[in-house]
Amino acid sequence: MVMCNIWILKKPALKGCLRYRKKFECGLGLDERQHCTPIRTAKTQALTPSDAGEDVEQQPKPVEYITPRVNPKVHYGPGVIMMCQRRLRNRNQCTTMVGDADNGNLMHLDHHKLWDPNEFAVHCFKIIMYSIQAQYSHHVIQEILGHLDACKKDSPRVRAGIIQVLLEAVAIAAKGSIGPTVLEVFNTLLKHLRFSVELEANDLQAGSTGNANVDTSSKDSDEKMVQNAVIQTIGFFGSNLPDYQRSEIMMFIMGKVPVFGTSTHTLDISQLGDLGTRRIQIMLLRSLLMVTSGYKAKTIVTALPGSFLDPLLSPSLMEDYELRQLVLEVMHNLMDRHDNRAKLRGIRIIPDVADLKIKREKICRQDTSFMKKNGQQLYRHIYLGCKEEDNVHKNYELLYTSLALITIELANEEVVIDLIRLAIALQDSAIINEDNLPMFHRCGIMALVAAYLNFVSQMIAVPAFCQHVSKVIEIRTMEAPYFLPEHIFRDKCMLPKSLEKHDKNLYFLTNKIAESLGGSGYSVERLSVPYVPQVTDEDRLSRRKSIVDTVSIQVDILPNSIPSDDVVSNTEEITFEALKKAIDTSGMEEQEKEKRRLVIEKFQKAPFEEIAAQCESKANLLHDRLAQILELTIRPPPSPSGTLTITSGHAQYQSVPVYEMKFPDLCVY
Repeated sequence: MVMCNIWILKKPALKGCLRYRKKFECGLGLDERQHCTPIRTAKTQALTPSDAGEDVEQQPKPVEYITPRVNPKVHYGPGVIMMCQRRLRNRNQCTTMVGDADNGNLMHLDHHKLWDPNEFAVHCFKIIMYSIQAQYSHHVIQEILGHLDACKKDSPRVRAGIIQVLLEAVAIAAKGSIGPTVLEVFNTLLKHLRFSVELEANDLQAGSTGNANVDTSSKDSDEKMVQNAVIQTIGFFGSNLPDYQRSEIMMFIMGKVPVFGTSTHTLDISQLGDLGTRRIQIMLLRSLLMVTSGYKAKTIVTALPGSFLDPLLSPSLMEDYELRQLVLEVMHNLMDRHDNRAKLRGIRIIPDVADLKIKREKICRQDTSFMKKNGQQLYRHIYLGCKEEDNVHKNYELLYTSLALITIELANEEVVIDLIRLAIALQDSAIINEDNLPMFHRCGIMALVAAYLNFVSQMIAVPAFCQHVSKVIEIRTMEAPYFLPEHIFRDKCMLPKSLEKHDKNLYFLTNKIAESLGGSGYSVERLSVPYVPQVTDEDRLSRRKSIVDTVSIQVDILPNSIPSDDVVSNTEEITFEALKKAIDTSGMEEQEKEKRRLVIEKFQKAPFEEIAAQCESKANLLHDRLAQILELTIRPPPSPSGTLTITSGHAQYQSVPVYEMKFPDLCVY
């Protein structure tokens, strides 16, 4: 042992160490810290390149080292040390020595500032990971994670270098067994991602206040380097895990994504603010996008269970186009089980869909039940996503891809009818424009509908349907090219002033579609029922404008407080013709009969989900009206401490005696 400790870097001595270790597998010696430390330190120093820019793998030059117990004139190249390092670690059966050796390597890298650049650190830990046995690889990862926690206050470049070393380590360990550290790796990385976003938000805030001493541009780019390193590590690690573990990681990451108005997420965002929260949302969804890349599930229920689908779709209604894009891309990763998405790239009018060679299989029973349970939810998010005011070209492209993938992977005859109804409802919303969308967005919706109906008509191969769609597209090409994706999404496209005066031949007509599909055996009764999206609490939680907000409620509570000059008389002049119209009820009876007929037809032909959605929307509308009326009518009683008034910038309380208070009748007993 004395020889091993003193002449550790001489080639015969190193081989003597290995012979000693092989002979006494279960004995004490090299496992002890006092013997392990000089061996580890000398080997790491011998591997350290003399020049920071030297490539360790391509230029293994001899290295000079100085240690108290070693002859400083002896030179041996890294190749010998690497061989001994691998042999020594491969024979090791003690986890204590693994931890001690890794701690020493980390200390050496810290002392010599080898994390930035980190080529040598990556090379060193590659040797370690390939040298040790697979069951001990998670100990190395734990040491790197612990060191990352210890260095969280270091510069961003140092933290990025450690995370990149961790990436290389988990890339090797993911192929084997890393034990219980799967969630620990992701939890630590997400914690450092939040910490980096918090630092970036603080730097931006300091820069906005005009602090000249803060170089926000360099710090911002450095923190983005850390965030990108975290996302790459999460994505690479997750993509190498087996499917059952990847599903757990997807749920774990999704549980961290914060959604405004909810407290279901487990990530602390109290110090981030709105800007930092948006940034962490984007980072987490990008991580989720990388984890889901290449994930292939046999059934859609496995890929999108209800516990994952609901929180995933919540950010799709956020007023942030980038968040909506990431949600749709994650959906595409999980939905595209036959690698058709690349063939659908780019929203366009496809002349012949058969040339794309779309791969598809017969819809299984599990996928059919999934669409019966969650189809309306998917349609609703696509419908509302198309009507967002901040949509860009990529948003419309991803929404078109969503419709196409649902058609390929999940559509039977019933789903095809629902998707066509959804497309017609989008066309009607662009024409009527109840949401006051800009003309570009209205034309973008029309182009999306044209591209999708062209795709679905060729997918189901109904000649009459294809003929109607082709005829409308041909007329649009000649008279209204801004209704086609090849023109509207091109720079400097001429937009119309209005859509009300356009010929009906430019639109896809429900009666002609129903006639064409009915002749091919499709059940087209539901095509006559307009699609109505279901209204839920997600609109409020995602900061969308609710349908109720567009309803004006005028309640005259205090008529005496309104000046008489501003009061507008709404009394109608009573004449003989007005009385005659009021008495004549023949027209009213016909209107009532027509209303009854429409109601009966709706309940006979419309699906249960839509009837429930309409009833729920009416109930919510009445509930919100009642809440507004009660809020205006019921006022809190005056407080004995008085009311707060601000005079000349000073707050003053005007006290009111109790005997002078006027309580509402409902509050007096």
